[in-house]
Amino acid sequence: MTRLLFVGDVVGRPGRDLVTRGLKAIVSAHRVDCVIVNVENAAAGFGVTPEIANEFLDAGAHVMTGGNHTFDKKEILPFFSQESRLLRPANLPAGAPGAGHYVARATNGVNVGVINVMGRVFMHAIDDPFRVVLTEIEKVKKDAAVVLVDFHAEATSEKVAMGWHLDGRVTAVVGTHTHVQTADERLLLQGTAYITDAGMTGPHDGVIGVERQAILSRFLTGLPQRFETARENPRLSGIIIDADERSGRATAITRLSLSLKDVDALIAQAASTR
Repeated sequence: MTRLLFVGDVVGRPGRDLVTRGLKAIVSAHRVDCVIVNVENAAAGFGVTPEIANEFLDAGAHVMTGGNHTFDKKEILPFFSQESRLLRPANLPAGAPGAGHYVARATNGVNVGVINVMGRVFMHAIDDPFRVVLTEIEKVKKDAAVVLVDFHAEATSEKVAMGWHLDGRVTAVVGTHTHVQTADERLLLQGTAYITDAGMTGPHDGVIGVERQAILSRFLTGLPQRFETARENPRLSGIIIDADERSGRATAITRLSLSLKDVDALIAQAASTR
């Protein structure tokens, strides 16, 4: 059995601090073999920088996925040619830097394929994710039976459809982007683990990661506001998936939602067992 941990959209410094502070303890407590982190909101809510990406790798991430904010920071563009563990949606137009898939070597020696695609409903006009993802699966299946797809999309219906589209083809389809963890985790009929959204790793007392007063003012007045990352009540949201490395089928999927207090308790637990 190979255990995957997917960490939902990391937002700003509060989210980054949770991951860099507690990831190793979480991995130890849950006996995780491979860590995938969505990092497209990691730099003050908009994009990721090379320095931040390296922080996640140093903390123990095997692969980093993206979404509609992947290229918000200009300095990340050349980094894609240097670091193949940072993904962007595979269905972006030809010419976009980087790749949409990567095969990682988990700590137990098992190869894990990770694919990143982005939805089109209420999103940018990009290539068809339902077709592109099949091509990406063919690429990673040459080297990995265990395959996780991060589907970065707005519409629940599009995400659920992608789950059924890939049922039996991949180990897991994990939705990202909405920053609200859903309670519909399940194993689909042919063994694919599915959840509509893994949730947000970051401040939960704002509005999906942004300071609430600015959002309230925007709704109340209709005037533009400067959005700043919230700080209060940081939580780490994610998914743990157990997979049979021979068949590539998932055997379990579990939601994870940890407060700062929970993370500190795991850190103390890890320290006491050394």
